[in-house]
Amino acid sequence: MFESIFTIDTVTGNVAHMTNGQLFLVLGCSLLLGLVIAVSYWFGGRASKPLAVSLLVLPVIVQMVIMMVNGNVGAGVAVMGAFNLVRFRSVPGSAREISYIFLAMSIGLATAMGYVALATVIAVGISVVLWLLSKMPVSFGQKQEKMLRIVMPEDLDYIGVFDDIFETYTVSHTIDRVKTTNLGSMFEVSYIVVLKDEKQEKAMIDDIRCRNGNLTIVCSRYNAPNDQL
Repeated sequence: MFESIFTIDTVTGNVAHMTNGQLFLVLGCSLLLGLVIAVSYWFGGRASKPLAVSLLVLPVIVQMVIMMVNGNVGAGVAVMGAFNLVRFRSVPGSAREISYIFLAMSIGLATAMGYVALATVIAVGISVVLWLLSKMPVSFGQKQEKMLRIVMPEDLDYIGVFDDIFETYTVSHTIDRVKTTNLGSMFEVSYIVVLKDEKQEKAMIDDIRCRNGNLTIVCSRYNAPNDQL
């Protein structure tokens, strides 16, 4: 069903012959599928423009590299070393970004071997799946964790001082971090909390304000660190 449009050497498994028309066909296919992947990434949530552009051209780049190697062991080792250098010079990305990068590279590998139909099915199918998953709720039936940062004077013991308030408004609460601020005259305590009712967030903050001397309180979405690979 998914056969290569190139003539494949049955002994080595490498491309034995390709015409100019076939070359331009796979180049156009790589660019078009890269556009599909980039669009899926761009509309799937928070996106980086440089990464979206990279996803657009990455299948073509990988395709040309594989075509140039085409069974040459020495060139293959050199390419692998170059990719390792790029990896160590890169900023760690999220799981979502790395998934799109591997998808783009896989499409480049498939088109380099002439499997245009297979590359099209994989690119479109996986892009749609990733886009749909990005639109789904963060959790199924679970309440979202929030980061609660409370500034309090140094003479106020932060251990247990808000326990009764948290018992009233939260399902769970955990101290995540404690640091001093304002030249050591204040504490900033970060809690990870799960609210019983999102509508009572203001009431909880009002009660905390009465106890921490009306100092700064910040309640925001908690971004778990395991989003990175």
